[in-house]
Amino acid sequence: MANVNGTGTVFNTNNYAGELFTADPINAPFLSAIGGLTKGGKVTDNFEFATGSQYGFPSATQPAISETASLTAPTAITYQRDQSTNVVQTYQEKVSLSYDKIANTGRLSGLNSAGQQNNVVSELDFQKATALKKIARDIEYTCLNGVYQKATDSNTANKSRGMISLCSTLNTVTASGASNSKDLMDSLFRMMYTNGASFENIVIWVNAYQKQILSSIYGYAPADRNVGGINIKQIETDFGTFGIALNRFIPADTLLVAEMSAIAPVTMNIPDKGNFFYEELAKTGAAEEGQIFGKFGLDHGMSFLHGTVTGLKAS
Repeated sequence: MANVNGTGTVFNTNNYAGELFTADPINAPFLSAIGGLTKGGKVTDNFEFATGSQYGFPSATQPAISETASLTAPTAITYQRDQSTNVVQTYQEKVSLSYDKIANTGRLSGLNSAGQQNNVVSELDFQKATALKKIARDIEYTCLNGVYQKATDSNTANKSRGMISLCSTLNTVTASGASNSKDLMDSLFRMMYTNGASFENIVIWVNAYQKQILSSIYGYAPADRNVGGINIKQIETDFGTFGIALNRFIPADTLLVAEMSAIAPVTMNIPDKGNFFYEELAKTGAAEEGQIFGKFGLDHGMSFLHGTVTGLKAS
């Protein structure tokens, strides 16, 4: 069904009877797992924020320092640090309904039988709530798939970096169209371990197809011959026990291994308004107009903590 780009009126936004559904995903499991829009997280007053600072050591060696050599101090090593950052970005939705549309709650379209009623009691409340759900969907998508961009002027949009883009810089295994396998998973886990992953609270995020493949890789037949089927919710590995979670916004050919202990939402409050607030807009005619406005970014921690398998067979 086509949505209206503009003001909702009596003739372009119909009222119907019957229970109301959407087939589009409205849950945001990754966002919920890191605290959502209002619980915990971090608050910034700078659109750019630090996600971590890192330093490194030279390769480990066995020293060979003689007594004579020890009389002279060796050349100093000065350990350098760098910093990783991300940005909060703007989420903004407008709600606009004509007064006539708001008033005509009893005018129903479609099939109507005796006693049926409009399935939306308040059109304005429905539009506000649905706009906020759209924002949550967009945040969920961005947390996973966002591509980083830092604003350099007022005409450039800040875009928050997502988890999959983050992993592409270090811990990623390319499947080149092959179906997922234990060998691919083991390769990723070894890579993450070698590069310093902590494996404190790992969750493997997958779409429907890759979830079924994981169940077939790590599953075994139930002991009860009267029960069939496998639903693997966690796996035991050489590096710990990892949870598995479904997410409709993970690309079909990708699997994300995320260190959840290092991830947090970052928000920015607008003075005297807060964050993700609704406010009415100036009247220009016989319509109720307002906007939902908010700032959100992802503190994903350091890239060596997470990993991906990409380019998997997806069907």
